[in-house]
Amino acid sequence: MTSHAHSTLESIRRSLVGLRMPRALEMLDATLRRIEQGEIDGIEALDHLLLEELTVRESRRIKAALMMARLTTVKTLASFDFTFQPSLDRNRILALAELKFIDRAEAVHLLGPPGTGKSHLATALAVEAVKAGKSVYFATLAEIIASLAKAEREGQLREPIRFLSRAALLVVDEIGYLPVTPGGGNLFFQLVNARYEKGAMILTSNRGFAEWGEVFGDPVVATALLDRLLHHAVVIQIEGSSYRLRQHAELVPEHVRSKALITPPPAPKRRGRPPGGTSTDHPTG
Repeated sequence: MTSHAHSTLESIRRSLVGLRMPRALEMLDATLRRIEQGEIDGIEALDHLLLEELTVRESRRIKAALMMARLTTVKTLASFDFTFQPSLDRNRILALAELKFIDRAEAVHLLGPPGTGKSHLATALAVEAVKAGKSVYFATLAEIIASLAKAEREGQLREPIRFLSRAALLVVDEIGYLPVTPGGGNLFFQLVNARYEKGAMILTSNRGFAEWGEVFGDPVVATALLDRLLHHAVVIQIEGSSYRLRQHAELVPEHVRSKALITPPPAPKRRGRPPGGTSTDHPTG
């Protein structure tokens, strides 16, 4: 290598450091060897270095966004066993993964017995949203209500509602698994009302809509919630066995295995003409 070439190489290294491109700096020598061996030309080398750096940065962005979204356990649609849940329309789920429901500020309801993959699908769709650059927040209903109740006691309810309303997609997991504390239904309604027609939601529940009055401890609040959550909605019911019990199915009584734990009724009809616009999925209400 000539002194001029060496000087130029050192200048490139300094520039990469200044531009905070550690992956490109790491790959620089190996890339130069490929040029010397005639495997790639200069343009291809530049493209290779930039792609390496971009890939690392994108991976770092996604990791940080997943942490911000509270998606500590990453699930994917590729790892979901659709053959185990024949009641699911695979194409319908893959259509949701295109994330158009987020642009339309729709609510996606995933309903089914415990262990049938509702949280897996909700998480997988949330991960797809993060990869696409959408802001996401994931929490159980109990966690959300506890947070809102604490803020209300401290006279700062507006702040968490504003924070939870900023996310393009809010995932509310495990509706119906734990009893809602008194007043919790009203707090959750305030959040839903703040996001109504402004932000998308995914909600998972093991209880049918007719049981939401019992879940939230107030039929009036439950009706108000459903009025908004079913206006622009996609409802997907999973009727099948539990993933978590499939390896021990022989230990589960037959009447438990065969019993459908949830059969939500048709969505309540709304009065008046529906708003304009259509959905690629089957909207309710």
